[in-house]
Amino acid sequence: MPTTTQRRQPPVDYIPRITAQYSGLGYGEYRWLESEDAPNWVPLSKPLSESKLGLICTGGIYVEGQTAFHFKDDTSYRTIPTDVNTADLRATHFAYDLTDARKDINVVFPIEQLRSMIDENALGSVSPNAYTLMGGIYSTRRVVEELIPALVDRVLADEVDVVLLVPV
Repeated sequence: MPTTTQRRQPPVDYIPRITAQYSGLGYGEYRWLESEDAPNWVPLSKPLSESKLGLICTGGIYVEGQTAFHFKDDTSYRTIPTDVNTADLRATHFAYDLTDARKDINVVFPIEQLRSMIDENALGSVSPNAYTLMGGIYSTRRVVEELIPALVDRVLADEVDVVLLVPV
């Protein structure tokens, strides 16, 4: 519950933003991907306190020195070492207000919270690498056929027990 000194912020109206962005780039109306089937539920095989967690974030986060994401249907991803200094992280995205992410990157890339969970023995470990991408990608075909399989391959190679997906 917000205190009297805090104001509740309205949710970001990202559907019109994404539609306007892609219209401005000459694309047709953005179509949202809807799955016909619910995802398979796979329970954890061991407690979270013994698990290795993989991190995937869609907020356009990258490390200073890496190429920033671009807005025209960018289906690339960035590999970010999870021991990164958060002062070296940047964010770029067209579908959300970056003000808070630029003040505290943990709102879209919660690595410090995960480190705290490890220190508190609530989480076993974090994979050495996290993966970041842009949300609001126009080509669902490229997401399904290229991006998702590449990320699945990466987290399987990292031998994680569970993945935290942080959507923006």
